Amino acid sequence: MPDLTNETNQTNEIDPPETLSGYGAKRRTALSCMAWAGAGMLWTLSGGVPGSKLLSGTAQAAEVDRHAFSFVQISDSHIGFSKDPNLDPASTLKEAVDKIRASNEKPAFMIHTGDISHLSKPGEFDTAAQIVGSAGLDVHYVPGEHDVLIDDGNSYFERFSKPADKKWYSFDQGGVHFIGLTNVLNMRGGGLGFLGDEQLAWLKQDLTRRSSSTPLVVFAHIPLWSLYPQWGWGTDDSAQALSLMKRFGSVTVLNGHVHQVAQKVEGDISFYSAMSTAFPQPAPGTAAGPGPMKVPADTLRTLLGVRSVNYVPGQMELAIVDTRLSV
Repeated sequence: MPDLTNETNQTNEIDPPETLSGYGAKRRTALSCMAWAGAGMLWTLSGGVPGSKLLSGTAQAAEVDRHAFSFVQISDSHIGFSKDPNLDPASTLKEAVDKIRASNEKPAFMIHTGDISHLSKPGEFDTAAQIVGSAGLDVHYVPGEHDVLIDDGNSYFERFSKPADKKWYSFDQGGVHFIGLTNVLNMRGGGLGFLGDEQLAWLKQDLTRRSSSTPLVVFAHIPLWSLYPQWGWGTDDSAQALSLMKRFGSVTVLNGHVHQVAQKVEGDISFYSAMSTAFPQPAPGTAAGPGPMKVPADTLRTLLGVRSVNYVPGQMELAIVDTRLSV
């Protein structure tokens, strides 16, 4: 169990997502919600307000309660990428999976929030599936834009979608309702994600059957909040999806795409972006644009990582731990 004695409570005052499209003072606001993961950052959510706890040493998933279940998130493996700063992303994906396997508590399942591959090639999918499969966990995938570069993503969906699922789906675990959304088909100008009318209609029907006391965990590749629209770090029609979730008392939204830890809270909806297992990207507004950020070889693994999420049935509380591959 990691040492949690060094605790600080934070309440971030952040402008609504739509205001993040400005520069100057608004850029500073956007940057204020960014946080590179330390040895591990534990976010404990209570009533939608996060408190952070820095985990020292080789942080692992925090044990919240004997009866809690946990799951893990990995993202942006980019198998097939072969440039600086990571010539072999398969090796860092394997390291991430090894960390998961070494956890004291076996997770209930894994989610992968997209960009499994770099160029949607069958061999890249094969390699990723073999490495991820070595964790011995049930895996729920959503695609990234790099997974659907050819044949409208059919190669991806045939391989990684479960038989009963469409391109978007939901499932239940331990009293929590999970929703996997696809926002990388028919992307909008500037690289913004897009859900579309068909998926939004499905989401409305799916949520209609749920009590407002049901905790929701939603996961997609591109952020469902306007993290930095100038770089395509947002979803064009996400406001329609989020409006359907406002009646729920606990909503956690997980994404990849940006290759770094970021968080935002809006009412009872909390948003979390995850690290990549392949390469980092610059913080928003600190470079000419998004893309692989070159870093020294001995620094790379400190900017890559995995995420563990713990839930206690009957409580509106999640604990989120982001852990680097190296400290």
